[in-house]
Amino acid sequence: MDRSIRHDSVAHFHRDGHMIKPQDVPTKSGLETRQAALINLHTNLEACRRCTGMQGPPVHGPAVLSPVMLIGQAPGTREIEQGRPFCWTAGKTLFGWFAPLGLDEAAFRERVLISAVCRCFPGKNPKGGDRVPDRQEVESCRNWWGGELDLLRPRLIIPVGKLAIAQVMDFRLLNEVIGRQWSYRSPDGWESDIIPLPHPSGASTWFKMEPGRTLLRQALELIAMHPTWRAWMDQRGP
Repeated sequence: MDRSIRHDSVAHFHRDGHMIKPQDVPTKSGLETRQAALINLHTNLEACRRCTGMQGPPVHGPAVLSPVMLIGQAPGTREIEQGRPFCWTAGKTLFGWFAPLGLDEAAFRERVLISAVCRCFPGKNPKGGDRVPDRQEVESCRNWWGGELDLLRPRLIIPVGKLAIAQVMDFRLLNEVIGRQWSYRSPDGWESDIIPLPHPSGASTWFKMEPGRTLLRQALELIAMHPTWRAWMDQRGP
């Protein structure tokens, strides 16, 4: 199996969808500049209506300049209603995983950038559950999470669920990637680590049965021991 890490160069867009070439983007450094760029990206995201098959408005979390970035799959109906990622059943499970690692839900939202592969609700699957976004919808939304990734250049990337994991690495089965740490290198040369997690959906049984239960525990232990996670927790305090 090819386990090479995937990353496409991220294009930046105006509200009208026209591309801004990388050389046209200001190269000013500093936290204030990056914070403003992230807020601007989210403002443009809120105005996005590219995918006719998706149900908005688009959802995003706070513009947190964090060395840790979590990438989910797509919001559900509750997330669209409340305008917050992971605000319902899956969120309760997800934040329950991180509470023993030192962050309750409120602290997690304040300290970790919560992104997603798609930012609108894809609708229901006639056979049950939420519809999986198609390839074109995933590509149309790539510049949003990709833009966040480029602005943050996080030291730790946590993709949650198959769709999110597939955006940053090649894999076949969750059993092959959960519970392990993977290396990431961007085209620009900056490096990061990937620690994948399963999706905390109430419809999923993967993380409730073996080997998923053990592999999830191992993944959370890796996150807790990761130097970036530990340094960020120590820096920000309890």
